[in-house]
Amino acid sequence: MKTDEKIVSKNYDKLANSYHNMRTKENPDGWFFNELLEMPAMLEILGNVKGKKILDFGCGTGIYAKLLTKKGAKIKGFDISKEMIKIAREENPSLDLKVGSGYQIPFREKFDIVMAPLVVHYLKDWDKMFKEIRRVLKDKGYFVFSTGNPVSESSEKAKRKGKKVKILTDYFTEKKVYSKCGNVKNFSYHLTYETIIKKILKNGFEIVDYKDAFPVKKAKKLFPDYYERYSKIPFFTVWKVMKR
Repeated sequence: MKTDEKIVSKNYDKLANSYHNMRTKENPDGWFFNELLEMPAMLEILGNVKGKKILDFGCGTGIYAKLLTKKGAKIKGFDISKEMIKIAREENPSLDLKVGSGYQIPFREKFDIVMAPLVVHYLKDWDKMFKEIRRVLKDKGYFVFSTGNPVSESSEKAKRKGKKVKILTDYFTEKKVYSKCGNVKNFSYHLTYETIIKKILKNGFEIVDYKDAFPVKKAKKLFPDYYERYSKIPFFTVWKVMKR
């Protein structure tokens, strides 16, 4: 296991219980970014999943797995965190959920869809990742993934006329970016739109859909400040690419 993977595994082992509580209790701050911003965009791009065989890449505590199973999908999944998988199995006792890496996917069969919600930015080697995704995808199968908006993640907070704003600072430098989740220091890799698109095309995929995540109306009442900010500033992107 590479150093990056060890760090992510250790971080999410520590965060597993608090993360699951945050995601499954209504209205903590983190609930806005997942349930009211990223998930609606991801579910829209996934479309009708009934009868589809889906691999949940970075399944976390099994929240998507449970939701998509209810929608009629046939779900299997994996995550790098043992503690996340422990919770995911408790939440989804009938599903095949394993500990595994995006560089070594722990399944051999082929899937209609591989979905990776807010996962790929932890991986530095996208060529290796795409090679593994191709291995487990059927011909003309879809890889659907969400990640940070490359422009927004290159911005820094500032104040203008008493209001909080974001100013674009260093978009073109691709680098490891550090942030905090609770008391845990985590990281992600910033890539430009150009690099993301070229990685997709180079690895034998075709872009068939794309969405900038926009907060749902419910968020306006529950999180007025977040809604005001992120209905103007893009935060997450969702990509749908097809194996050629």
